[in-house]
Amino acid sequence: MKKNTIKGFTLIELLVALFVFAILAITAYRGLNAVTQTRAHIDQETRKWQALERFFARLDGETAQVLQRPVRTANGAEAPAWVGTPSATENLEDAQLAFTCNGGFDADGSPLPPQRIGYRLRRDKLELLRWTALDSAPYNAPAVDTLLEGVSEFNLRYLNSRMTWEKQWPPLVADVALPKGVEVELVLQSGEKLTRFFSLQ
Repeated sequence: MKKNTIKGFTLIELLVALFVFAILAITAYRGLNAVTQTRAHIDQETRKWQALERFFARLDGETAQVLQRPVRTANGAEAPAWVGTPSATENLEDAQLAFTCNGGFDADGSPLPPQRIGYRLRRDKLELLRWTALDSAPYNAPAVDTLLEGVSEFNLRYLNSRMTWEKQWPPLVADVALPKGVEVELVLQSGEKLTRFFSLQ
């Protein structure tokens, strides 16, 4: 009479099985990690381009509502309705681009008073400046909000009445109060360069 023998896995077979399982687990982990990193990168890029689109849309709407209304600065001097300089200093009230525009409408549809706003690049951040009144009182610092991060250059050019470009506004040669248009160039730290033109007249 033959005895029934129960055959199991040998130690070598178990080691081979564990090795194969480990290889499959590592491959699956790397694949999942790659998918996760790709998704995170896509989400980051999506947020970046959405923020850029919001910035350009905002600037387009504001420049379409620009007013020829000079203002009084905090030191009592008169500033033109549209002021553009090549760069901003570390002064908290300094802006590369500042102009007067319509204030829009409130939630009830009533018109809001005109406002003075500005833009500047400061420490790789594109900032929005908003003054509480057109004619500033002493020490009336603007509210500052960060619109974009990771910006290495914020370049502006202004189209004069002779259809030539100016690096600053008002230009050295006297011209009309407002430029005919403004060209905005953003250079991102990630390497992309974006250029938009906004017509004022």
